[in-house]
Amino acid sequence: MRRSEIAGRAECHPETVRFYERHGLLPPPPRNEAGHRVYGPAHLRRLRFIVRCRALGFSLEEIRALLELVDRGDCTCAEIRERTAAHLRAVQRKIRDLARMQATLEELIGRCSGGETPDCAVLEALFEPPAARASS
Repeated sequence: MRRSEIAGRAECHPETVRFYERHGLLPPPPRNEAGHRVYGPAHLRRLRFIVRCRALGFSLEEIRALLELVDRGDCTCAEIRERTAAHLRAVQRKIRDLARMQATLEELIGRCSGGETPDCAVLEALFEPPAARASS
């Protein structure tokens, strides 16, 4: 397969394939006589794994760690489960942080009249130190 074909099959952009090669997640494929890269089924399987991990929010380093376990050849389901559970805990923390941001933004917007005056309750609140907002 050429780069555009493997990218299409993995549902990513052809430059994404190169990106993962440059970052060492996808091994460089052999080249044919004309110098073109030729990707095989193992490249496609690995690329799909990477793309799916990225869709689930895994960082490049987290993906690298998972692939190192796989490449080692003797990883256990328990090792993969623990890495995935750690990622889930990080996602849950982000969701809690985003919920706090949402509540704060909703509260700030609720203070704003949206009028045509230069006085803006949102700006006033953003210029206040956090402790001052909590006591008001």
